[in-house]
Amino acid sequence: MFASLRLTALAVLLSCSCIFPAQAATDAPGQFAEQQIRHIATYFPGRMSGSPAELMAADYLQQQFISLGFQTNTRQFNTGYDWHESDGKIRWHKLTATSVIAARAGSEPQEILIVAQLDTWMPQSSSQANQNIGGLRLQGVDDNASGLGVMLELAKKLSEKPLHYGVRFVALSAGEANLHGMDDYVARMSDKEKKNTLLVIDLNSLITGDRLYFNSGLNTPRAVRKQTSERALYLARELGIPAASHQLNRKDYPGINAFDKAGFPLLDVTASNWASGNQDGAQQRSRTRHFPDGTTRHQTDRDNLAYLDRWLAGRITQRTRESVKVLLPLLSELTHPKV
Repeated sequence: MFASLRLTALAVLLSCSCIFPAQAATDAPGQFAEQQIRHIATYFPGRMSGSPAELMAADYLQQQFISLGFQTNTRQFNTGYDWHESDGKIRWHKLTATSVIAARAGSEPQEILIVAQLDTWMPQSSSQANQNIGGLRLQGVDDNASGLGVMLELAKKLSEKPLHYGVRFVALSAGEANLHGMDDYVARMSDKEKKNTLLVIDLNSLITGDRLYFNSGLNTPRAVRKQTSERALYLARELGIPAASHQLNRKDYPGINAFDKAGFPLLDVTASNWASGNQDGAQQRSRTRHFPDGTTRHQTDRDNLAYLDRWLAGRITQRTRESVKVLLPLLSELTHPKV
């Protein structure tokens, strides 16, 4: 059935020693994910590509995957960005980003690729730095500790039993669109990897938006949509979870996903609100006094635990549970198709 889908030092040591113990079976879905979100946001703020915080976060994530029995490695990517000075001058900044890859094979060679952006926004002008857009203090709870936390809980659950189709998790640095980390990952996939990748699931910004969205890629075949985005919506309805789906297109923020562009079936999981006249998905929620732009993305003063816990009380717990409750059974079905 599913086979058709293819149509720096002490700080590092201290952070990596925080391996969460195995949870009891009675723990609520999403609890491990929330622990991870809060840990990553607290101990690794400013996870800008090429920064010490990014390296520490990557090392921490690798240790988590190793503790779960995954085959893991890191991958580096040389990239850069234009820095715009207040006097109008532009300087090129080089950097080396580090991603973490963890895989668990199934009985068949095909696998599902699950991606979550590792890095937080890097200011690219004096103006952005002065406005607290990105930088060393940005916890990036929504964007994208949320995706990393959910990824780790899914990895934990999928490590507990044999798989028919394998899973590959990628905590991707240089994930911000202008740094082209996703483009690099796709370009470096071997022909065999491309052939064996049945589906890509992208987890990004799961907290701030008004509701969860399970979106199919622009190039995802109708048959695959039924098994992925449509199936996710069905599971959400059965669980009483508010969710929706938006057919991704070229006008959506922040542009076409590189996996989608390369022709891979894609399930984009995010929180937003296209239904409120937000035509490109850049606005995540209704505008309010505490969220005047309708977003928290890249905003140091808003995308942090203290602010979200105050003005969206209970949302982190809610969204981690909702995400895991839908994605875990969906992945169980996809990795163990009926014959």
